[in-house]
Amino acid sequence: MSLMIRQLVKAVISVALVFAFVMPASAQDVKIGVVSLQAIVERAPQTTAVMDALREEFAPREREIVAKQKEIEDLQAKVQKDLAVMGETERRNAEKNLRDLTRDFERMRTEYQEDSNLRQNEEFGVLQRSVLKEVQDYAQAQGYDLIVGDGVLYVSGKVNITEAVLNTVIANYEAANK
Repeated sequence: MSLMIRQLVKAVISVALVFAFVMPASAQDVKIGVVSLQAIVERAPQTTAVMDALREEFAPREREIVAKQKEIEDLQAKVQKDLAVMGETERRNAEKNLRDLTRDFERMRTEYQEDSNLRQNEEFGVLQRSVLKEVQDYAQAQGYDLIVGDGVLYVSGKVNITEAVLNTVIANYEAANK
């Protein structure tokens, strides 16, 4: 459904652009701009703040995973070293313990990755909505009639307002964090 909506939006934008350029010269007071949302999100200071917050949020679990991995490596080294002097039961117990630790490690790592990806998607969704709102506010404040985003194959510097919007996003972020 999302793909159909995106295609419909692109078609509507394309039709709007065609009408904007086909209108008679006297009616061409339409102000059009193009914005790369991806470039803004990549370069916005909010992105760095989100990444730092996520790193801090998941640091304890990451340390726990690294410690578990070291524990497994140490146990593997001990088992390899003592293999020749171990009895059959002791060897089986050590191998079982190693398998259990490895299984716990894989589970921890998988859960960490899933949780990390989920939080990252949540935070970037919030960030993208925020940037989109700032683009809309900028467009209204500057009197734009149409702003086109992703899916543009070429844009001249005359209508590309990405840098101007990015500067506004940065200024708003700095003003909010003073």
